[in-house]
Amino acid sequence: MTGQAQAIILGIETSCDETAASIVVRDQSGHGTIRSNVVRSQLDEHAAFGGVVPELAARAHVEWLDHIIAQAVDEAGIALEDVDAIAATAGPGLIGGVLVGLTTAKALAASLGKELIAVNHLEGHALTARLTDGVEFPYLMLLVSGGHSQFVLVRGVGHYERWGGTIDDALGEAFDKVAKLLSLGHPGGPAVERIAREGDARRFKFPRPLLREQRLDFSFSGLKTAVRLQAEALAPLTDQDVADIAASFQEAVTEIVATRSRQALERFKAELPEAQPQLVVAGGVAANRAIAAALAEVVAETGAELVVPPIALCTDNGAMVAWAGAERLALGAADRLDVAARPRWPLDTPDMRISDDAAR
Repeated sequence: MTGQAQAIILGIETSCDETAASIVVRDQSGHGTIRSNVVRSQLDEHAAFGGVVPELAARAHVEWLDHIIAQAVDEAGIALEDVDAIAATAGPGLIGGVLVGLTTAKALAASLGKELIAVNHLEGHALTARLTDGVEFPYLMLLVSGGHSQFVLVRGVGHYERWGGTIDDALGEAFDKVAKLLSLGHPGGPAVERIAREGDARRFKFPRPLLREQRLDFSFSGLKTAVRLQAEALAPLTDQDVADIAASFQEAVTEIVATRSRQALERFKAELPEAQPQLVVAGGVAANRAIAAALAEVVAETGAELVVPPIALCTDNGAMVAWAGAERLALGAADRLDVAARPRWPLDTPDMRISDDAAR
């Protein structure tokens, strides 16, 4: 299937601890409609461990994926045979989970005689704003999640330039580790944000690693270590100590993200002077209100536009995978059934590009 014809896409996402499936329709004009978007979180399975256990995640995907797909198809009011293509995350992610979703997609594509699209999980995040807000290329994406923290210039489908990223922990991972250190539970991001509202962000002056450097990279490992050392120095911690540490940590990461975003937008304006600067935020950390408020100030200062899709579409979900598949299919791109799953798959690798002869 090529060109701009309407397409019904089944999207499957199993890269971490959400088992998800969605039906998205892309019409002839390029507009997308989410017909269903079913996500099953595995928080209960992993809560006792303070983080995601890859083997448990993969088992849960095996147990639940067929049910989630059936529910997504039923809620969309279609038959499985009605879909035009099956899109599934092929990486990056926890390889056991990725294999569950991709293998299921291959089986469906082969049995139904449908196209298969192996989707880069990061491309799903990168293109979501086109589904929800109709954002035009080019734009700047800030991806902040449990596994990724990076700035990416999105020039087009398959055409990405990574401008900077974390050199150690991802921001969501740093939130989770601080939450575990402070015994706040999992997932850590919402827990830290919640307790931080009761704390004094000025009590502790935690470091802002790399902030004096001009490169667009992040480093959160040293900040996390500073939090641990402060907690150990105060032990046993009172409730107020915990709140103040959380607030001071959140203040530090907010300043880091805001400063880097300002630098990235200034670079965007310098390198693409004819384009309206747009900052698209993706990933679960986009739900943090303090960070969102700081980014709103940054775009106001720089004359840019801030686009944050609904939080249910910022975290891992099947709709973003289905939409990325629809965007690729519209350009004539599809994959062979022997396409491999990948634990790592940067957005700026050459094989992300759609070749001129991809249409079939």
